[in-house]
Amino acid sequence: MTAPSRIFIRPLTDGQTALTGDEFSFSMASKTISFLRRIALLEGGSFLLLLGIAMPLKYLADMPMAVKVVGWLHGALFVVFCYALLQVTMKTQWSLVRCALVFVASLVPFGPFVLDSRMRAWEQEAR
Repeated sequence: MTAPSRIFIRPLTDGQTALTGDEFSFSMASKTISFLRRIALLEGGSFLLLLGIAMPLKYLADMPMAVKVVGWLHGALFVVFCYALLQVTMKTQWSLVRCALVFVASLVPFGPFVLDSRMRAWEQEAR
């Protein structure tokens, strides 16, 4: 077993301020919502790519590899999205209705893009 590494903390210089607990939690909540917004847009884009390009390639051009690759990417992004939604829900105490709205929007084509302006408002609210 190795010895724990040392942690060095430097003092604040003039003009710097330390975040209090409330400020820190608001900052972290805003960052987690921002990450959720970005991953929701990526996941929504991959869903559209899967439905609009990969599926027609599979069935019309006999190219099943397109669905395999884009489907895998979409699935991985969906898992990250679900994890990010869980993190936001725990850190911000979002209601079950808000959480369900975001989740259902991820299942509908164009849903994350329609919901993005509302999520941006929720992000501003958390700041």
